[in-house]
Amino acid sequence: MTQARAPRADAVRNRTKILSAAREQITAHGPDAGMDQIAAAAGVAVGTLYRHFPTKTDLVAAVVIEYVTRVADDAEAACARVESGARAWDELAAFLAGVVELTATNQAAKAAAQALGADPAAKAKEERATTALAVLIQAGQAAGDIHPDVTVGDIYLLFSAAPTDQPHSARTRWLTLVLPGLTTRARPSKP
Repeated sequence: MTQARAPRADAVRNRTKILSAAREQITAHGPDAGMDQIAAAAGVAVGTLYRHFPTKTDLVAAVVIEYVTRVADDAEAACARVESGARAWDELAAFLAGVVELTATNQAAKAAAQALGADPAAKAKEERATTALAVLIQAGQAAGDIHPDVTVGDIYLLFSAAPTDQPHSARTRWLTLVLPGLTTRARPSKP
């Protein structure tokens, strides 16, 4: 049995450049950004792009998976900090702010996935994020900081309503207005 070789350094660089260019081009031009356009922006030949991503759906799926992986990694890192003694509310608020900023700078993932119907098979990564968020919420609820009726679904609802197409100042203001609604200080628990 032979072992699979690690990808060559130039292949890794090309893939990274292609993904970066795809994010930029899809954000700038929408999901109709052409493969030729993306290859040119990446500084690679079209054939190189197609060797890495045989179809546009494959490319969009990779962009989406990259985004979902980052969100899951960030959620798990927040959980690890809570396990090390950090306050769950602080970690959840910082996580939400981070995802809003990540999404604002990576509009391509959301726009392209919706428009092309890309199914990136990112379910396992989504489940990692969901599990980590549940842990953060439960820890915050146990500490009395997060309202008892807050769920992971509520956090995803907030993500979907975030003004990621607005300037940073508007996103910051949105967080200032929205985050208190998750806390026990902003609204009383029902008897």
